[in-house]
Parts: sequence; C-alpha cells; structure tokens
Amino acid sequence: MVPSFRLNWLLALLCLCAASPAYTSPPAPQRPTASEPITPIPPATALDPRRVALGEQLFNDPRLSGDTTRTCVACHDTRTNGASAAAHDPTPDGRPNRLNTPTVFNTALNFRQNWEGDLRTLEAQAEQALRSPDTMATTPDQVLARLRADPAIVREFRQAYGRGPDRADLLDAIATYERSLLTPGGRFDRWLGGDRAAISGQEYAGYQLFKSLGCISCHQGVNVGGNLYQRHGIFHPLAAPRPEILRVPSLRNVALTPPYFHDGSAATLADAVKAMGYAQLDLVLTRRQTADIVAFLETLTGRYRGRLLAEATAATGGSTPVRRALR
Repeated sequence: MVPSFRLNWLLALLCLCAASPAYTSPPAPQRPTASEPITPIPPATALDPRRVALGEQLFNDPRLSGDTTRTCVACHDTRTNGASAAAHDPTPDGRPNRLNTPTVFNTALNFRQNWEGDLRTLEAQAEQALRSPDTMATTPDQVLARLRADPAIVREFRQAYGRGPDRADLLDAIATYERSLLTPGGRFDRWLGGDRAAISGQEYAGYQLFKSLGCISCHQGVNVGGNLYQRHGIFHPLAAPRPEILRVPSLRNVALTPPYFHDGSAATLADAVKAMGYAQLDLVLTRRQTADIVAFLETLTGRYRGRLLAEATAATGGSTPVRRALR
C-alpha cells in the first residue's frame, strides 16, 4: 500500500507534468494558405551557359585581385554556404573587414546589394568589389590587361560574347554567374508547394510564431527578406557599427551562415533569434520560442546543383574547411 503522502506527491507531479508547456506536442503542419507571406524560390531563369561558366571561372580567378592572390570565392565559398565562417574576412593588407560577408547565394533576389543597400545591380556590386581596397584592390582595366594576355580566356570571352574581354562583359559574366546561384527545393518551399510532410510540427509551430510575433513584417517574400530597408536596434542596441538603417538580410540558408549580423556578433542562430526578438520587437523570447523559430529557419536551407548547401567552418593550418550538411 502506498502511503498517502507519497501518493499525493506522485499525483501532484503527474499534474505538473501534464500542465507543463514542455510536454505539449506541437500541432501537425497544416496546408499553406493562398496568402502566405513567403513564396518559393523559382528555378534560375534561362541564362547563357557559356556566360555562366565564364563567370564561374572568373569568380575563382586570382587575377581579379590586385596582388593576384585573392579570389571572389575566398570570401564567398560557393562550395559551402556562399560566404565564410569568419565574423570579418581579412582585407588584402590583413585587417578585418568592417562588415561581415553576406552569402552570395540568392543575392540576385535582393532588391539592393550590400548591407547598406547602396547598389542596385549585381554588375555595380562586382565593380565595387574589384575597386575596393578592402576586397580585391584593383580596377577593371588592370584585370582586363591580365585577361587579354591569356589566349585561352580571350577565346572563352569570344565564345560567350562574340568579342574579346571588355569592361561590360567582364562585369556581366560575373553577374550572370551570380544570377545562377539560386537555391530552390528547400523543405519549406516543398511545404509551400503542398507537401505537408516536408516540415515537422515544431517547424510549423515556429513558422506560425515567426508570423505572429512580427518577424514576418521584415522577413517575407521570395528571399525571406532582402526587399526593404530597416533600422536595427529599434528598442535596444543590436549590432555595431553604424549605419543604423540597413538592407534587411535574406534568411534563406540562414542556418548555414554563422556568425550573424553585419558585425558578426551573434555566434549561433539561437543567439541571433533571441537578440532580434529583444532589439527589434522588445520581446524576451523563451527557450521554447527560440527553439521553435530556429527549427523553422532550418527549413529554409535550399539546394544548389542537386545537393543541400553546407555550413562553412574555419580552416586551420591551411587545411580544407570542414563542411557539414544539414538534413
């Protein structure tokens, strides 16, 4: 026979467990409505494959840097997450760059380029990257002089553009390659397409929370952001340096691009979600709320060339970076 005090204690414990939110099962995913604020990434539009291939070659060519030691892919690793694992990639003279490097994947879907949103086109962004002393530290004319001395690359320009290398075609080839860097086919996009089994109950709950708390007001559309300017640190400080008004970043593949914010100050996605809730919405998110939103954000990882993107990890001792793919 169980003593009454022990029986009462057991009953109380059972009641507590039954009432605890930690034991509440998330709802089963429902079908998307016709008015969902996020839309699937479309396949890349028809692009000339010769220009895409040439642009990819240029993206990996150190002759595009002033000292011929750097490539675009050094900071925008298209084998992994389209960025790097560094909070601040180094400048040519070894200083840390002022801003964290954003991913190049899906950048063609942004309405403006760069954190400041100061450029309208990919071509303009490519030229700025070439000229900037903090990135490639060269000029289009210097790059073209090197390329024109290479019969093989001259032949590829002629095949793609009908003439030898010139400034417009150099920038167009890089931009055309970047327009091909779309990542459709993620689990959330499959859910948007009607596959309820593509996401879990927790991920669905996280999406509903993402909408109800107001995150969706800045992060929506095909790129889950990237289509408006917003002030950071509305209620509380968030990240430095200024300016306070920045282009809202896309959250596509965000689970793979730590560290976060333009200063790289949030080490993990959970850190970023909690900081955003407090700074932008004046909310202190619970552990459960944070975990649910992170679970939703992990469904935004897409596919490129038939495979899931992978997270870039800092290399040590010159070794190849470790790459970890999410499910």
